[in-house]
Amino acid sequence: MDSSILALNIVDGPLLFTVYALSAVSGVLLLLRRPRRLLSASVLTAATGALVGTATLLVTEILMHAFGGPLGWHVRAWVIAFFAGLGLCAVAFRKSGRRRKALACAAALSFAATATLGINAYYGLHPTVASFLGISLAPKINLDPVQPHTPSPHQVPLWQSWTPPDQLPEKGTTAQVDIPPTRSGFSSRPAGLYLPPAAQAPNPPALPLVVMMMGQPGDPDPQYVGSVLNNYAAQHQGLAPIVIVADQLGDPYTDNLCLDSPVHGKPETFINRDVVDWARSHLNIIDDRKSWTIAGYSHGGQCAISFAAKYPSIWGNVLDISGEEYPGAEEPETNLREIFGGNQAAYDAQKPVNIMKRQRYRDMDAIFTAATDDPAYRDAAGRVAAAASAAGMTVTYYEVPNGGHVIGALNGGLNKGFAVLYPRLGLSQPDGTG
Repeated sequence: MDSSILALNIVDGPLLFTVYALSAVSGVLLLLRRPRRLLSASVLTAATGALVGTATLLVTEILMHAFGGPLGWHVRAWVIAFFAGLGLCAVAFRKSGRRRKALACAAALSFAATATLGINAYYGLHPTVASFLGISLAPKINLDPVQPHTPSPHQVPLWQSWTPPDQLPEKGTTAQVDIPPTRSGFSSRPAGLYLPPAAQAPNPPALPLVVMMMGQPGDPDPQYVGSVLNNYAAQHQGLAPIVIVADQLGDPYTDNLCLDSPVHGKPETFINRDVVDWARSHLNIIDDRKSWTIAGYSHGGQCAISFAAKYPSIWGNVLDISGEEYPGAEEPETNLREIFGGNQAAYDAQKPVNIMKRQRYRDMDAIFTAATDDPAYRDAAGRVAAAASAAGMTVTYYEVPNGGHVIGALNGGLNKGFAVLYPRLGLSQPDGTG
C-alpha cells in the first residue's frame, strides 16, 4: 500500500469526515422516494436494529465480559447506530430493484466503516491508516554495538553538563529495531525506538533509558511517547531519555499476563533480560538503575509495576499509566484455571500488591496515573500506589482530568510522568517543575 495512504489521518482529518458524510447521504437516500407504508417499515426496522445492537452490547460487554472493562458511551452509540443502519439496509431489499439493492449494500459498507472509524477516533490510539493496520512507518535500523557508560558517583547531571551544538535537530527520530530473544526465545514484534535530539548530536551524551510497553491489543509504536518527549526536549536543550517501546505481547490479541509460562512463552524474561541486554550493548545509555525507567499503559502499565516490584536491581523508576491491578485482572477465573492450574496462592503471589509486601524498596520513584472518568482503573491505580508507598517507594499519584481509558489518559499520564522523572533523571533542575 502506498505510504501516502498509510499516513492518512483517520482521527480528525478530511478522510474521517468524508466517510461520515457518505454514511449520512446513504441514510438519506435509503429513506427517500419511499411510499409512506415502506417509510414506516424503514423506521421500524432501523429501531429494531438499534435494539439488536443494544442486546448485543448487553451480552458481549456485561454477560460475557468480552471487552474486559466497560465500554465508553461513545463506543456504545456507534455500535447501536451501526445496527440501526443495517436494519435500514435490510428493509431496502424488500421489493426493490437492482439499483436500490446496490445502494443498500454500499450503505452497509459505509455504515460499517463509519462505526469502525468513529470508535477508533474516540480511542485515538490509531491516528493513521498505518497504525490502524498495525503497520509502523518508522524505518527499520540496525545499530552497532557500543560500550556501556557507567556514571561516576560525583558525575554532574546532564542539565548542567550538556551544551547542545548549533545544528542540533529540533525533534527526535523514531525507528524499528529487532531485539533477539537470546535468553527467552520469545517471539516478539520489532520494538519501537525513540532517539531524542541530543542522541543525534555529533558527540552525544549517554542518556537515561525508558522501556515502555503499550496496551493489549496494541502495537509497540513509539509515536506517542516520542511526541510527548519531543515537547520536553524542546524545553530542555534537546535532552530526553532514549525509549524502547518493547513488545511484551507477541500476539496482540492474547493476554500473556507478562509472566513466563508454558502457555504463552517467556515475555517476562524477554523484557527484563533480552531487552535489557540489547539496550546495554547497542544504545548510548547511562548504565545505572537510577537512570532506568520501566513504563507502560493499560496492560503494559500492569507489566511495568510488576517488573519494577520484582526487579528493583534493574529498574530505579516505574511509570504505570492506567494499568491493571494485577496480571490478567480482566479475566481472573480463566487465568487462574489456564495459567495457574487452579492454584490461587500461586496466582496471588504474582500480584504487585503482594510482591511489594515481601520487601522494602529504596531509591525507587513510582508514578501512577489514571483518568478521573475511568473508575475501575482509577481505583486500581490508587490501591497499587498505596501498596508501593507502604513498601518504601517514593510515590506520585495523579488523576488525568476526563482522560477516559483512551488517548487522553495515555498522553496525560506520559506528561505527568516525565514531569516527575526529568529532575530524577538529571534532565532538568531538581525543583519539581519538570
